[in-house]
Amino acid sequence: MKLLILGGTQEASKLAEKAINLPNIELKVSLAGRTNKALISKKIRVGGFGGVAGLINYLEAENIDLLVDSTHPFAANISQNAAIAAEKLGLPRLMLVRSEWESVTGDKWIEVENTQSAVDILPSFAKRVFLTIGRQEVTAFNQVENIWFLMRMIEKPLSDIVLPKGLLVLERGPFSQDSEKLLLQKHNIDTIVSKNSGGNATYAKIVAARELGIKVVMVKRPILPAGEIVEDVESALEWVKRVRS
Repeated sequence: MKLLILGGTQEASKLAEKAINLPNIELKVSLAGRTNKALISKKIRVGGFGGVAGLINYLEAENIDLLVDSTHPFAANISQNAAIAAEKLGLPRLMLVRSEWESVTGDKWIEVENTQSAVDILPSFAKRVFLTIGRQEVTAFNQVENIWFLMRMIEKPLSDIVLPKGLLVLERGPFSQDSEKLLLQKHNIDTIVSKNSGGNATYAKIVAARELGIKVVMVKRPILPAGEIVEDVESALEWVKRVRS
């Protein structure tokens, strides 16, 4: 039985590491773009599928029997495509999605629907912003005037990308609470813009903002397609075992 994991998250990597040892399971892992570590190199494909039609072609060509979508919570397009393709082919599909962060006492969150909404509201209160939304949508903030941005990304943006005014830092989490506080204080940050990605790798910045009284503009997650959802690797692994049987 062939299992395809749509990956790109720590949870996907952990699931792949466990699933590859299951009897009667042949594993495939798909990543949307470059990765610094080849998890299980012979089992990985890199790159998009070309929409729903391309994904269907791949699933049929590889004779995939099971599909686990463990892409990033904000990778809405691939999740929608996976839902449509799995339904058309009658494939069992599971979404492995880490739980969202929730505000607690002391947080100064301003929740917005999308990145553009964050762009629209920043000029009313922010001067020095820690921008932690990845490299895909950073150019949306070019239109914002009179704000200095500290931008943190895992990989350098493409050469033709024009960044907002500020400083680019290339780092990969997880980050400690102390280091995040020092970073915010060093650059006199008054506002953080973050996607509600969940997980532990970058949550320290949220804790640091809470302790320093810094506002957080939190971009809500896109709506997921209908389907079965689990929040941890062990539950996903049990689903694979159950469906395989």
